[in-house]
Amino acid sequence: MNKLGLILAMAVAFGAGGRVAASGPSPSPLPTPTGAPAPVASKSPAPLPGKATAIVIDDFGNGMDGTEQMMELPFPITVAVMPFLPTSEKDAEEAFYKGHEVIVHMPMEPFTGRKSWLGPGAITCDLKDEEIRERVRKAVDSVPHAVGISNHMGSKATSDERVMENILHVCRERGLYFLDSHTNYRSIAGKTAAKMGVPSTDNQLFLDDVKDAALVRKQLLQLAKLVEVRGTGIAIGHVGTGGKKTAEAVRQAPELLPGVRFLRMSEMLRLRGIGGNGQSAQTP
Repeated sequence: MNKLGLILAMAVAFGAGGRVAASGPSPSPLPTPTGAPAPVASKSPAPLPGKATAIVIDDFGNGMDGTEQMMELPFPITVAVMPFLPTSEKDAEEAFYKGHEVIVHMPMEPFTGRKSWLGPGAITCDLKDEEIRERVRKAVDSVPHAVGISNHMGSKATSDERVMENILHVCRERGLYFLDSHTNYRSIAGKTAAKMGVPSTDNQLFLDDVKDAALVRKQLLQLAKLVEVRGTGIAIGHVGTGGKKTAEAVRQAPELLPGVRFLRMSEMLRLRGIGGNGQSAQTP
């Protein structure tokens, strides 16, 4: 692994948010910004009602362990690609070709840890408004087929209203949704997105804080319980250290969640009622 890959792997390990994501604000309605391109995934039919989950896999873009195995999963996932890395464009193109959804996994400042761990083009809280917007625009432009943005790390940035307003400004401008990874239970991303009319929802469960296939399967069973009670559920796993073990377990998800449909994140948003009709929806 090259030096940047090692730094990013350290950042992922350091920035994991716990086995269950922090609770947070309700998601917000899908806007129809003037002149903004519609997300590619919005062309697919609205998902049928019923129990469903969306699995997001973070940290693509640097040829990390598990990348190939995640791409070959037999159901759709949402592939979160970090911008400006050696395989960012390649991973995004492959994911799109194989029927997965692509989003930008935007490096954002945490409360603890070094800024240098974030990688190129990171959003830090000392940046001026236009610099934040320009970095987000460049990140989106660098990841083909992206229909949304999520935060990589970002516990500090997602609790800073000014920073989030500028990130969400670009989401609205480009017709993108925002997925809050929830590395910080004090995140105001959802609240700010609702105020600005940007579609937003949040992660509910981390699958692989412990890099062991058996424990990832246990987390998938927790996801099954969440879906049973609430009807839908969102979970995040990772490529990188332990990525092959996570992929091994995630491949078994259809067996562990019988009768549950696997959706791309944009489909999950619509299933939750976060659509173009201007209505808001509560996170189940």
